[in-house]
Amino acid sequence: MSPFGAALCCSCLRPGVWLLKPGIQKKSFLGLHTTARHAAKDYYEVLVLGGGSGGIAMSARMKRKVGAGNVAVVEPSKTHYYQPLWTLVGAGAKQLSASARPTEKVMPEGVEWIKSRVTALDPDKNCVRLDNDVKISYKYLIIALGISLHYEKIKGLPEGFHHPKIGSNYSVHTVEKTWKALQDFKEGNAIFTFPNTPVKCAGAPQKIMYLSEAYWRKTGKRPKANIMFNTSLGVIFGVKKYADALLEIIEERNIAVNYKCNLVEVRADKQEAVFENLDKPGETEVHQYEMLHVTPPMGPPDVLINSPVSDEVGWVDVNKETLQHKKYPNIFGIGDCTNLPTSRTAAAVAAQSGVLDKTISLVMKNQSPTKKYDGYTSCPLVTSYNKVILAEFDYNAQPLETFPIDQSKQRTTMYHMKADMMPFLYWNALLKGYWGGPAPIRKLMHLGLK
Repeated sequence: MSPFGAALCCSCLRPGVWLLKPGIQKKSFLGLHTTARHAAKDYYEVLVLGGGSGGIAMSARMKRKVGAGNVAVVEPSKTHYYQPLWTLVGAGAKQLSASARPTEKVMPEGVEWIKSRVTALDPDKNCVRLDNDVKISYKYLIIALGISLHYEKIKGLPEGFHHPKIGSNYSVHTVEKTWKALQDFKEGNAIFTFPNTPVKCAGAPQKIMYLSEAYWRKTGKRPKANIMFNTSLGVIFGVKKYADALLEIIEERNIAVNYKCNLVEVRADKQEAVFENLDKPGETEVHQYEMLHVTPPMGPPDVLINSPVSDEVGWVDVNKETLQHKKYPNIFGIGDCTNLPTSRTAAAVAAQSGVLDKTISLVMKNQSPTKKYDGYTSCPLVTSYNKVILAEFDYNAQPLETFPIDQSKQRTTMYHMKADMMPFLYWNALLKGYWGGPAPIRKLMHLGLK
């Protein structure tokens, strides 16, 4: 695993509890408590929409370019989460509290925090609208609004989570239910799903499956478990090198994989899951479950659907090499909300932040962007409580590995980087705008190698 960002697997969800530092000065207080009715200012040189990994990282970088008082972040959530840790939280290896920080703590000092929601974008007038119809204008706009979860698109959810035996590592409200379902498992079907939509961290739906299998082996329950991975995809993983390695593990551990199989309904009171066959429209199959892990359908945030800045689906329409908007040269996108044709991970955000920093610097000087994003992304595929396959790849789904070793092999060192080193790096380097991906490390590691 790249020691400086390869295991940053997913973007951050940000619901939770917000804390205010005691003794905070009045000016800062107004900035932190900005509501839709009382914006600190109505114009910023750089306005950032979204306070996840991409938004915070870019606001830190922009602060150094134009000054903290000229940068604002629009973000309603009071807590910022390092969501890549939730794979391990759902498996009982980490505590949920270890993934959380108050948004106030991760916001770059002096940058205005507008604690509100974006309700509309008007790029032709260089402004956005917030709750209560407040208008904020900008010179440059960075869109980092992430991706939305849609449990409600599965019949029987989200209300089904009130029942036992079902969890999801994708939500702060349900990740601990995964661990409870894992512990309470007795015998029967354990089903893990992958939806028929783009998702963030495409490896996460199967990571929890491998961890569950390892836990049941450890506790003696494995012979009573029929483990199933029901995926809407036609392959186990999009990069052949890592897919081949995963298929070997799946065969060794006697896991059943059902392709083109999409979850459409959960009957939680009966512990039944209904799947549609994507190759045979209208055909469904019902499976009884003793444990069910749901990866929800996902899509662009509502504010981006039918927005002037978005493509026909709703993703921010940016140049895949520069991250500059294709129509509006003073608008930029980063992370899960964009239509960049690569996997949506925080490792991708790290690499994108370095490129975007260079792009905006040149645009501010009325020069053409020259730095190019190659689509680098990474997914640390956790295969047990002490093993990880480190997948790193580019736009062409070709391996783009940091280390001069075969990263398709399961390694304990990679697990410890994922579990211990990467969270430290996330809080102390990426969010502070000091990490732009492992490319320099990769070049150093491969000196003299073909």
